[in-house]
Amino acid sequence: MNIRQAVESDFSAMWPIFQEVVSSESTYVFAADTSYEDAYAYWFSPGVTSYVAEDEGKIVAMYKLVQNQRDLGGHVSNASFMVHSSGSGKGLGRKLGTHCLQEAKKAGYLAIQFNFVVSTNTAAVSLWQKLGFSIVGTLPKVFAHKELGLVDAYVMHRFLDDV
Repeated sequence: MNIRQAVESDFSAMWPIFQEVVSSESTYVFAADTSYEDAYAYWFSPGVTSYVAEDEGKIVAMYKLVQNQRDLGGHVSNASFMVHSSGSGKGLGRKLGTHCLQEAKKAGYLAIQFNFVVSTNTAAVSLWQKLGFSIVGTLPKVFAHKELGLVDAYVMHRFLDDV
């Protein structure tokens, strides 16, 4: 598997992954009918650095790295991850997470914070905890889960000094 910085021409292969992930309306705030243009802007707006994971030349996952806040909060990064179901259970999330931590540190960030991890996404919560993140806040009933109704989301954080 190869993880590399994404280029705009990769989006045609990223789009089906985005669609698959948001279609369940159980892990991301995007509606299932989010437009191609809105999804493209999410991954390729100014200030966004996106990465893709390729397996046998095919894009199977992606993540983006951004400042969590501007100016006086710009020393903390934020990231979002999406993995196609064909890559599930193969350690791809861990590889992407580790790569992201390294890239964030290389970019000069001191920490990384996830502002909105859906509490019922137990695989993601567990992975981030294994990679050194702590739950530093709970946002009560802020996510409208398609099947479970209103559920909590977590704010998760970790410093990058040991990366």
